[in-house]
Parts: sequence; C-alpha cells; structure tokens
Amino acid sequence: MDLLETKFAEALNTLNLAKPFAKSLYQTDVFQLANELACVDGGMVVLDKYAHQFDQAGVFLSGDWEDPTKLQPPFVGNSLRLRGIYSILELLSEMRMLSIAKGTYRHDSITKEAACAFLNEVVALNLDLLSPQETTEEADPPEEHLIRAHNLFTYLGQELSLKEVAEQMIIEIDRLAVQRPIITRRIAEMILLSKQLATSELDGNTLDALKKYTQAVEAPTPLSKEISNQREYRLRLEQATEEEIFVETKLFGQSMNETGLVSPFHAVLLRFLNRKNPDALPTALSLADTGRASFDESKKTIQDIIQFAIYPETKQSIYGLSGMLNRGVLKIDAIEHSIRQLFELPIHGEVRKALSTFVGEQSGISINGILIAGTISVLGQPLGIAQGQNPICQSARAISLWAQFEPGQLLNYITRAARDNTMEMIFEGESIHSNLLIDGTSNNIPLDLDIVSILLVPHLEKIYNEMIKRTLLRGEDAHKWVNREFYGEWIPSGFFNVIDGHTLSVKNYSAFIKMFYATHHPEYNEGSKLIYPNPVGIFLTNVHGELLGLHAVSIQRIESDHNGDYRIYFFNPNSDSTQNWGQNIKASVSGFGELEGESSLPFHEFVSRMYAYHYDPYEQGDTYMVEDHLVGKIEALAKESWGKNYMWT
Repeated sequence: MDLLETKFAEALNTLNLAKPFAKSLYQTDVFQLANELACVDGGMVVLDKYAHQFDQAGVFLSGDWEDPTKLQPPFVGNSLRLRGIYSILELLSEMRMLSIAKGTYRHDSITKEAACAFLNEVVALNLDLLSPQETTEEADPPEEHLIRAHNLFTYLGQELSLKEVAEQMIIEIDRLAVQRPIITRRIAEMILLSKQLATSELDGNTLDALKKYTQAVEAPTPLSKEISNQREYRLRLEQATEEEIFVETKLFGQSMNETGLVSPFHAVLLRFLNRKNPDALPTALSLADTGRASFDESKKTIQDIIQFAIYPETKQSIYGLSGMLNRGVLKIDAIEHSIRQLFELPIHGEVRKALSTFVGEQSGISINGILIAGTISVLGQPLGIAQGQNPICQSARAISLWAQFEPGQLLNYITRAARDNTMEMIFEGESIHSNLLIDGTSNNIPLDLDIVSILLVPHLEKIYNEMIKRTLLRGEDAHKWVNREFYGEWIPSGFFNVIDGHTLSVKNYSAFIKMFYATHHPEYNEGSKLIYPNPVGIFLTNVHGELLGLHAVSIQRIESDHNGDYRIYFFNPNSDSTQNWGQNIKASVSGFGELEGESSLPFHEFVSRMYAYHYDPYEQGDTYMVEDHLVGKIEALAKESWGKNYMWT
C-alpha cells in the first residue's frame, strides 16, 4: 500500500506541475493508480487523503466533472456502474465532494453543507452499492468497476451520518410515492434497501417512516405479520374471526391509501374475500361513496376482475381497481361491457409474448388477466403513466388523456391492439394502420413500462410519426393539426408556436405570452376554466437552465394555491416529475394542492418554459390587459435559459 500511495502522490504531483495544455497527457496515470487504490483495502483512505488536491492538479480539467456545481446526484449511480474511465472519474468526484463536506477542501462555489447533502442523496439513491456483491461457486466474481463502487460507498457510509442518509432516503421515497406511479419497482427497491438503515441511531419520525413504507410493501396487518408466506396467510384467513378479517381489510386499505403501495398479501386477502365474503371487498379496496355505488352496480364484473387479474404478481393493480371504482369509470356507457370483452379476447401471438414477461410462469394468471390488470391500473391511475422523456412522451400523454376523458376509445384501442397487434386512426379523412408502417420509434421503446404502454406505445409512435410526416411541407408546426387528430377533437383549435418554422428563431414572444395569459389565466380570460387538459410543448432544461430538448406535457388545471398564487397543475410523462429546471424553477408534486400524479409550478415559471400551446379563441380575454412587466419577467427567464440556443427576432 505504501508503494502504491507513493506512486499515486507522484503522479498527482506531476499532473499538478504540467502546463494546462499538457495535463491530458498525465491524467491517465492518475486514473490508473486511482483505479488500483479503489480496488484494495485501505485504498479509499489514500484517495481521501489527497482529494483536496484534485482540482488544483487538474484531475477533472476539460471534462464533464470539472465544475462540481453542475453535478447531479441522480446521475452518479449510472456513471459508477459503467466500465472504464467514466466510473473512475465519478469515484474521484465523490472523493472530492467528501473532502469539501469534511472541510479538508474549501471550494469557492460549494459549501460544506451542500456537499454533505449531495453525498447523502447519492448514498440514499444507491444503497444497493453498500451491499457486497454476492458470489456463488457458479457465478463469476464481481467486475472491477462494481468492486470500486462498493468500496466507495462503504467508505462514504463510514464517513457520513447514517441518520442524514436515512432522512434523505425517506425524502426520496416520499417524493416518488406521492406521484402514485403505476410502476413502483424503483420505490419498492429503495424501501427494501432502506431496511439496513433502521438502527437506534435514527430519530423516531425517521424510524416510523421507514417502518410505514416497509410494512406497506411487505406486511401491514396483524395476521400478515404472523406468517412467512402467502400460502400460510391464506390458511390463516380460513381460521380468522370476523373481527380479525375486518381489521385486515381496514388496515390494508388504509396502508394502500396512505402510501400508494400494495402488499402481495393484499391480493391474497382480496381473492379470499372474493369467494368467502364479497361484501367486505369495498372496505378492503378503501372505496369512497362513489366507489361503493360503482361496486354495488357492477359487483359481478368486479368479482370477475379479481378472479382473473388480481394476484400477488399484479398486486399494484389493486390500487388501480380502487381508483377506477372511486372515479366512477364503470358508470360510463359501454365501459363495463368493453372491460368484460377482455376476459375472453383472443390475444395475438406477439402480444402474448410481450405481456408474458410481466409475471412468472408459475403465477397462475392468464395473459388475459395480465391485460385486465394493466387496463384497470391505467383507468384508475391516468396520471400514473411515467415513461421518461422522448421519444414516447407523446404516447404517454395520449394514454393519460384518453384514460381521463375517453376511456371507451382507450378500451377500443387496447382491444384492437391485443387481438390484432395493430391500431387504426383517421388523419384528415384517411385511415392510418400501424401494421402497415415501417418508420417509427417502436424499436427504441424502453421495457420498464406499464402493461398498457407496452401494448399501445409501439403502434402510437408509428401513427404519430406518420401524421407528422404528412404535414412537413405545410410550413407550420405539425402539432397544430396532428394533436387534434391524434388526441381528440376536444383539443382547442387555436394554436400558437413561438418558434418560426422557417428560420427556427423565436418570434412574437410578447404576443405568445399575452395570448396565453388572455386565454388561460383566470384574471385575464374572464374566469374561463379548462374543461379538458391542454397538450403543450415545453423546453426541457436542466438544473442550470440549459436546454435538454423538447418535451410534451398536459396542463390539467389552473388554480390558485393556499397562498393565493396561481399555479399551473400539469401531467409530466417523465418517470420523476419533481425536476429542477434551473433558475430556481422546481416542479412540485406535493404541498401546493397537487392531485395524484400532478406536478405544479407558479404560472409565470411554467410559461417561461413553453414553446407551443393550444387555446380556445372563443374564450379569450383582451391581450392588451396583460402588463408589460409580466412579459418582461417571463422573457428574461426564457432568454437566460433555453433562449440562449435561439435567435430572437
């Protein structure tokens, strides 16, 4: 170790003495020796000893890690899991941040407190790297980059406060769970990993929060805590008293409502009640008055849904079933009939193959059951479709909009796609069939999607792209025509895009802002409210306000919050909607009256990121009433962020 430390110190000193234009010639030696140190016992201590010298020496010069103020905790884990130089640079970056947090290195732009918060979040997001890599006689030993990552996090765990890491973990779980996503795999993984943080060092509130979430995904009720597996729980229910059954149903419903998460034992309970005591199902589903009325009117269908689709493997669909009933979806004409069609629908071979990946072969659930489970999740959680950024934000927005306002149309699409592996839409009087289209982004669609998205997105992307292609020569933004044809005729006919289609420059920005205020802000549009969500285009920016790309969201509603400030509440198809868009513009998912799945921003902050929107010309106030100081405030935000990438005319 002494020899290795000496070599590293010499390499770092040589790098420090090199001229700026020549430092790249000597960085490699530092990286190689850092790699060797990170893989051996005591090596992290050595790296920590010299971390305060990294910036001065030029370890990160001319690279993505040079400016630590631009680093973001959510990206650290992915970098560390890469092979090669990037994972080494990421490791050294964390050691630099640790030296700032400990006060051994004073950075001009980052405080000790900020560095500590950064590292706490990094550890909280990557607790799996604290655990040693498991090996067996048959398995290959862990790769070098994973050994480095484990050694780094083990050292960070020793140097940081476990209490602060646990508190950050709860913040992360709260932040994700409150968005009520359909896919909860990431949340469940974080909860299970957080169990190793539950020690006496934590305060009561943090321990209670960890316990609440852990029980929610494992065993939140007295009887479920007594046993070790689902079979034993089913047998225990047979012996339970009426009072014990009532407690189980009540607590399962409460836990699901409080966290948005479902235990596999909840599915076992529903299947038991479905046979033995169906009148207790509304309590187990935590139904409100509307939900109970829907249950009473469609009891046979609900029981069939539970029989076909509710299994431990599809447990999260219980939350969707509850939401669907509480929304009164089954009261809409023909919806119940359309759902019943799915029970015996012949499933296309390619679709069957895709859906079979959602559960194991031994689960007992049929492909039709999987399809039904996914369908009720979307109908019950229309804002729970979280799918990331381009290229599928348009399709995610479409599924969400249809689930809210055209569930019959959505069910027709689901039926056709599942049975025939195709979709058909009409564009300006002509049919478009997805199975006849070659171009599209279907090959780039991520697999970590909900069941309905796996089914529909490949078709939707092809059709949407075809509609865009048919408008390319019109000289205006294609969304002006495509959105009304793709989403529905209830999309307002007025359309405003601030980017000139010919010059790709920003034009009429003042008019763009004033028109939006005059058609959307309650104090300028004579009090008109949105009837349907409005699909809008935004410039997506990072924490520094730098342009990342274009993105599709839906404005759900515009209302004043508890402070009396008008906010725009919107659906963001990104997998995490609490994003920092720079300039202190941070989307919120709770605390300002957000409904499940909504994000919100103050009115003017959201407007500063828009580039296109629809509006109703018949619900328009006077644009001249919009004050110039409002326009100037928004224009300044725009020009200092995404606007740097465009010419302004």
